[in-house]
Amino acid sequence: METALYLLPVTLGDTSIESVLPSYNKEIILQIKHFIVEDIRSARRFLKKVEREIEIDTLNFYPLNKHTSPEDISGYLKPLQDGFPMGVISEAGCPAVADPGADVVAIAQRKNLKVIPLVGPSSIILSVMASGFNGQSFAFNGYLPIEAGERVKALKLLEQRIYTENQTQLFIETPYRNNKMAEDILRTCRPQTKMCIAANLTCEGEYIKTRTLKEWKGKIPDLSKIPCIFLLYR
Repeated sequence: METALYLLPVTLGDTSIESVLPSYNKEIILQIKHFIVEDIRSARRFLKKVEREIEIDTLNFYPLNKHTSPEDISGYLKPLQDGFPMGVISEAGCPAVADPGADVVAIAQRKNLKVIPLVGPSSIILSVMASGFNGQSFAFNGYLPIEAGERVKALKLLEQRIYTENQTQLFIETPYRNNKMAEDILRTCRPQTKMCIAANLTCEGEYIKTRTLKEWKGKIPDLSKIPCIFLLYR
């Protein structure tokens, strides 16, 4: 096994490891003793899901979130510099994609340390694949503003890019505000603009549907508290 910073994808929800992760990932995970994680509890649960007999108490966890200082993050890589492989684990999906793991990867690259991404589910890629939208030019915009005026401005700007740049636009919302987001899109954007709603990807109750906004009116499902990604295109 190479000494490297391994980027370890996790499931997007309550789904089996076998259905979304290659067996090779498990082989790698079981050889790592140092993990940089977004949340220690969820990382421990994930590792137990990978291998029930794993000895969690023999592992070292380094928390990485918006409160972690750059100095702490840089220090986390000492085991790797000393010759031990390390893993990065996100809350869901692929680490370092719309995820604080990107910070530690950037430092590893600056220090000329080897980085190896492993295969796993990404809601961004999966939703683009299933939407029928432009997969050659797309942009993930994270969270849009909460304030009503700013949100309308952001939606209009994204819609403009769809028509002027032929670019698919993706964004997410806090699950309990999904329904409000869908309403704002219907109210703000053109009737002919297409929207794909991709919810519960790879999980039970997966829902992926593309319609024009005119066709969506009165047909938006209840998206409350469901992990969801919105895509807009022309």
